[in-house]
This record gives sequence, structure tokens and C-alpha cells, in this order.
Amino acid sequence: MCAIASLSACTATTQVPAPASAAGRSLIWSDEFDTGTLDRAKWTPVGTDFWVNYEQQAYVDDPRTIQFADDVAGADGGVLVLRPVWAPGEDPNAERHADFLSGRLTSQGQFDFTHGRAEARIRMPDARGVWPAWWALGNGQWPDTGEIDIMEYVGEADWTGVAVHGPGYSGETPIVDRQYFGSGTDVTDWHVYAVEWTPQYMSFQVDGRETYRATRAMIEHYGEWRFDTPKHLILNFAMGGAYPHKVNGIDEPYPGIPQETVDRVRAGEPGLAMYVDWVRVYAPAR
Repeated sequence: MCAIASLSACTATTQVPAPASAAGRSLIWSDEFDTGTLDRAKWTPVGTDFWVNYEQQAYVDDPRTIQFADDVAGADGGVLVLRPVWAPGEDPNAERHADFLSGRLTSQGQFDFTHGRAEARIRMPDARGVWPAWWALGNGQWPDTGEIDIMEYVGEADWTGVAVHGPGYSGETPIVDRQYFGSGTDVTDWHVYAVEWTPQYMSFQVDGRETYRATRAMIEHYGEWRFDTPKHLILNFAMGGAYPHKVNGIDEPYPGIPQETVDRVRAGEPGLAMYVDWVRVYAPAR
């Protein structure tokens, strides 16, 4: 068994092929977000009944939280904007009683795929305690049908994370990694976050650079490989909750969210959002 910390040596020994790029590949699904409206044949907004991970927002299908813009610097045409807003008293869930609203989109029931390449060009804010994510999820009971976290960000602008969840390796999964940006860039710049998903491994990439590889052998050390079944796509912007709190240890005024970020959301800071230039899915490499 190769340790995760020694992944580069492990993959060299097992001679797993280098990850393929999108060049010359068949594009099987995409959204360029250029129309200025949500394509509901591709995406379904998640509503207030959904709640996981002790997150501090309620998801709503609302133009305050799911927006579009065509004048964002560095973007190629229009962009999707997922934005948290301050809205005490609007959450109908009395148990959660969230003071924030935000947006979450899923392609479940409209598009899924098995193996191939999924990538999205994304820009995020430098704000502690936010939790934007780009990921793929199986269509059955969690975690039995697998989860591929292509990009997670919890408000420390110099790094993003990836993870793989399944039976025996869910929650505090051992299949997890951080990638740190090089000098002169961070999450506030545009980056392409991708996964190359094959029957033998998942290669996580940022701007075409492989940052982590989870092989079938690594995963089967902990449980069954559940990555030969369809996965749908998710884009969401959470606030606080389990993962940010685990990283920053902030308890007040909300788990994982410091007062400075609360004040910025309350003020409606324009740049405090997740911007998505496009999402593209390619067929497996031949």
C-alpha cells in the first residue's frame, strides 16, 4: 500500500498512464452561460428543504442567489454567478433558521455521465468561511454510488481541495488532497478545475496540471470502487458548516464564518460570489 503522501512515487511504480487533455476529445455536454438565463433543461436549482454538513445557508431558486453577468473581467462571454445574501427570517426551516441564502445547481435527472473529463472555469472570492464547490455525485444513496469532489474551497485563498467519497471512505475520507497555487495567483483568478475519470483512476487537475491522482487500488484499500456508474454535476456556494469550521476553528458568530465575512455579505459586496465561465464534459479518451 502506497501512502497518500508518497503518491507520485506510487503512481510511477504502477505505471498508470498520464492524464489525457480535452484536445481532440468529443464534447458531450456543456453550458457556456452566455444566454443570461438559467438553462433549466440542463440545471435544476436546489430549494430550502435541502440541508447537509451543518451549513449556514438555505438554498433558494432566486435571482438574488443565482445570477448571470456578461461584463466580468477575464471571462469568455457570460458567466454564472452564485452569490450568498444576508436574509434573516426568510428561511422556512425552523430547525436550521439560516440567516444566509445562496444558490446550488444540479444536473441530476437531466445529465449524467460515466467516465470522461469534466471541467469548469471558475473564479472565487478571498473570504474566510465560504464553501463553494464543483463536484460530481452518484444517483443513488450516499455514499454508496460515489462522490467526486473536483474542487472545494473554504476561504483560504492559496489552496483548493479535492476528495473522493464512497462506502468505507466517506466523511473524513482518506482520499483527499490540497493543491497550493504558485506565486502570483490564487482562487481570485480564473482557473480551470478538472477531473479525468477512468475505470482505473481519477486525475484531478488545475489549469491542465495534475495535482492529485486517486487510483482504483488506493480506493479499494478502504472499500469498494463505486466509480463505474453515472454521476451528475453540482455547482454550489455554501456558507460555513463542517468543512470550513474544521479548517479555521471559528465558532462565532456562525460555525466556520468570521464576523468580517458576515459583514461583507450583509453589505452585498459585489465580488463575494462564485463565478463560473463555463462547464464542459468530454467523452473518455480513446
